[in-house]
Amino acid sequence: MDVRHSHGTEVHVVRACYEDDAADLIAVGGAHSVEILLLTESSCKTIANFHIGTRVTALAWSSRVSSPSSTDEWSIELAAAGADFGLYLLSKSASEEEEIFPFGGGRSGHHGKVNDMTFCGGRSEDSSRYLATVSDDKMLMVWDLHPTIDIASPPFPGTSPPSRPQPTTYVVKFPYPLTSVNAHPSTSKELLVADCRGSIFLTDWRSDPPENEQDSWRNSSVVELVEPRALADSLVGPSAKWSGSVAWRRDPSADFVGAAYGSRFALWDMGNLAGGKPYMTGTSFAEGGSQFRFACRWCPTYPEYFAVSTSSPAKGAVIHVHNVTYVYAQPTVFNIAPRPLYVRSFDFVACRGIPRIVAAVGREVIVFYIGVDS
Repeated sequence: MDVRHSHGTEVHVVRACYEDDAADLIAVGGAHSVEILLLTESSCKTIANFHIGTRVTALAWSSRVSSPSSTDEWSIELAAAGADFGLYLLSKSASEEEEIFPFGGGRSGHHGKVNDMTFCGGRSEDSSRYLATVSDDKMLMVWDLHPTIDIASPPFPGTSPPSRPQPTTYVVKFPYPLTSVNAHPSTSKELLVADCRGSIFLTDWRSDPPENEQDSWRNSSVVELVEPRALADSLVGPSAKWSGSVAWRRDPSADFVGAAYGSRFALWDMGNLAGGKPYMTGTSFAEGGSQFRFACRWCPTYPEYFAVSTSSPAKGAVIHVHNVTYVYAQPTVFNIAPRPLYVRSFDFVACRGIPRIVAAVGREVIVFYIGVDS
């Protein structure tokens, strides 16, 4: 049974929580607020609403989260990025109201649209301490949300002085705008960073900074993965502007990496890199092109599944689900809504059982199963 929820404004970002104690929580980013939904098999309800006053461009869940379905002393924490280039740490608990902590504004933060973000502390006690963000300004920033020193900075216009120290940041500069970032599920130092031209960098953000800041990406990048056709098309296309998406496969080994560029997806085996070229490539949306935005997500509960969507409205709101075991087989196609609607954002729900996908379509959030009971 599909679950539908009307957000009230256009939904720009959805993110499912992958923590075991909060796998039934969904974050919804709209035109001016972030809504938190508690999901059941047949319904959902709002448990928090954060008004940040700007369009949401990215969301990321912290590990400091538990659902009302798992404990009476539940709490939530997540980060959001706004169209004003500012960042926000959002928190709420069973006994406290919504709290919004703004940071990263002005000269200390990004100067372009923040396209993606992820917490990157691995499974250590720092799992909720470090937040990585990437932007059109070509910079990867890793924020220490709980610094040991307090560096004074001016408050945001119209706000009171901050109640906690402002986060400090480690900056890695890249040569091209960055579209996606994903943290290794287990380690605390490895990030996958995708740029707009078809390159993916396995980055050790904890490496010592170089003397020349302009070459910081070379110093931090351990491996560069390339999807040759996407890179070639971006070089020769007169107005090519890609919006690639990259992610680790959500299993204990995390040996596989998936990405979507243009009409194609690519898979890499990190145990057998073969010079950085993918071991499998395929076409998911044949009508794809440089003007389309694609997203790639791995299923956290059934890691053999990954899904690809496009923002092209040519065929309406559609998601293709692939099985890595039969990657050259035709994908399972889920037609969610007719054109001109399209999938603006989607994610796999982390609840056990039959996999579900949550998708942002127009002003609605739609949750649907991708299989049936056997």
